[in-house]
Amino acid sequence: MSTLRYLMDEHVTPQLQKALKQRAAEMTVWRVGDPGAPPFGASDPDILPWCETYVFILVTNNRQTMPIHLQKHLASGHHIPGIFIIKTHLHFGQLVDELELIWATYVQDEYADTIRFLPIS
Repeated sequence: MSTLRYLMDEHVTPQLQKALKQRAAEMTVWRVGDPGAPPFGASDPDILPWCETYVFILVTNNRQTMPIHLQKHLASGHHIPGIFIIKTHLHFGQLVDELELIWATYVQDEYADTIRFLPIS
């Protein structure tokens, strides 16, 4: 079973979390605002340390400022399991397929300290 865990940004549709859990019930998929996750309205710079502490890969559609936040996070000596940024043209079904495939084939630290744009394949 995969050790990869996803945290969905609050601006990512909640249907993505539901669709992934339907595909693989054992997949850990949290969303900002869920119990135990960062609260709604948490800033991106506050979400990155949370992902580092709890070892979650962040899934977001924030293409503009997230690279800057990650650069500052890494420059301060911190790390992150990874960030996946959803491209605007990506079809919902393709996104679900992509995240499920990544989860199923995940190798520890494969995406550490990087931003990957989805789809990767």
